[in-house]
Amino acid sequence: MTKIFCDIADIKLIKKFNKKKIVKGFTTNPSLMRKAGAKDYAKYSKKILNVTKKPVSCEVFADDAQNMIIQGHKITKWGKNVYVKVPITNSKGIFMGKVIQKLNHDKIKLNITAVYNSNQTKKILKNIDKKTKVIISIFAGRMADNGKDPLPQFKNSIKMSKKYKNVEILWASTREPYNYIQAKQVGCHIITVPPSIIEKIENFGKNFQKLTVDTVKGFLIDTKKSKFKL
Repeated sequence: MTKIFCDIADIKLIKKFNKKKIVKGFTTNPSLMRKAGAKDYAKYSKKILNVTKKPVSCEVFADDAQNMIIQGHKITKWGKNVYVKVPITNSKGIFMGKVIQKLNHDKIKLNITAVYNSNQTKKILKNIDKKTKVIISIFAGRMADNGKDPLPQFKNSIKMSKKYKNVEILWASTREPYNYIQAKQVGCHIITVPPSIIEKIENFGKNFQKLTVDTVKGFLIDTKKSKFKL
């Protein structure tokens, strides 16, 4: 079963989607926080964690190992359901193995983000134990945007992670509802999805005939509104 996490930081939307049984958790990042109008990162994150008891990923924003570790220890204290989100490298491309290893050793739940291939997954697995929960977020959509097939990276990563009962592979940067089907087919544990796509997933099930008729009706309505004549 592939769990759906909602990728959002807007508290009003989190309250709305928290009520949906289909949504099993939430992921955020500094960009989504800024878009949601957050002024104080810690206060805003704590508000989110008070809204839901479901897992919530909150990201560090330091760019060096020492400060990522400090921020990770602060974030983990915000709530029992929080996952500390850590990028696999910093902005200089340096692998943050030291951060992953230290926070994992301190029994802090992690979401390792900005992962793009199974070699990176392998490096992460070498730096964690087999007890503390770890999510590995692989950016499928951004990979596909660059003409690369994400599926082999997921298949290899999922295969490697089977030795770790505490590890879940997450399909990130979802682009369309069909990605949920793809994630399920490869055995992905989690897919994180923006609200608009979750609502489309909820409407899965139309047959081809219904899709055809709905499409033609849409064209007809627009034609009448445009008052086109031939």
